[in-house]
Amino acid sequence: MTGWDRDQAICDDAASIGIEISEVFGDSDLVFVCVPAGSVVEVVDSVTSALMSPEAIVSDVAGIKSTIVEAVKDPRFIGGHPMAGSELRGPRGASGELFRGCNWILTPTSGTPPELYSRLHAILRSLEANVVAIEPEQHDRLMAVASHVPHLVAGALMNEASDSSQHDAVLLQLAAGGFRDMTRIAAGDPSIWPDVLIENKVAVKDTLTSVVSRLSSLINAIEAQERGELYNLLSNASKARRELPGRATRSEELVYLRIELSDEPGQLARVTLRASELLVNIYDIEIAHSASESFGTLLIAVDAEAGPRLVSALSNDGFKVGNS
Repeated sequence: MTGWDRDQAICDDAASIGIEISEVFGDSDLVFVCVPAGSVVEVVDSVTSALMSPEAIVSDVAGIKSTIVEAVKDPRFIGGHPMAGSELRGPRGASGELFRGCNWILTPTSGTPPELYSRLHAILRSLEANVVAIEPEQHDRLMAVASHVPHLVAGALMNEASDSSQHDAVLLQLAAGGFRDMTRIAAGDPSIWPDVLIENKVAVKDTLTSVVSRLSSLINAIEAQERGELYNLLSNASKARRELPGRATRSEELVYLRIELSDEPGQLARVTLRASELLVNIYDIEIAHSASESFGTLLIAVDAEAGPRLVSALSNDGFKVGNS
């Protein structure tokens, strides 16, 4: 395993803790491009042109996907976005636990080779990440709500507190757990965010507008002393927070499905995207080709309770599905 960064200080720091540094990756099997969103396409094109193996995989970690996936034409590229991180920066912020339990989004397309997707899925699952397949455009719309706007709101709240503390120095000393929880992400690396926010400007603007409308409703309810309205707003939020979906992790909670795939482009993407639409997590995935090569068999492991729901949907989509 090797790595490289254009900042020599980062390379030196990484080398000092035992990471091998090399710009040569032509014979690599897997390359992750970890650069600001606006630079991903250029770097990915450079990487794919240097890779010698047709079986090599290239992925990225950018927080936007549609413009990147549309621009990169090499089928060895599979867009990705691990929803994990911390306020720590640089090589010394690395942790073997970083991806455990996180959602790692992949955006397969009709041109994604099933074998490459299967290998990447298995690698990410070995890191104990929860792999989710989503269409690129859907990813960007959902990330505006789940990631991009929350980061902006955390930043705005932190800046408000910082400005207020200029007049009331004790404020930050009194900041309690709730404030620290809400503003933790504001401590992250700001350099990645301008590209993400600008590339996803439409969805971010729409979501911010909706949030501003909700805050205006809160202001009006407070001004009118509408206790019932305030209670309902906070009660609905509390209920929604408690009902955030969990995930199965034990083998006895899983069921294995066998799905026949015809030898046509995009069949794997159809299955994985359908599972994501139904909130069915795929915990393991394997591709087996038939002797005739006219079709293949997809073997997936999913939550046992959600299995019948996925079987029904895939059957309605025309797939032949059976339990293994």
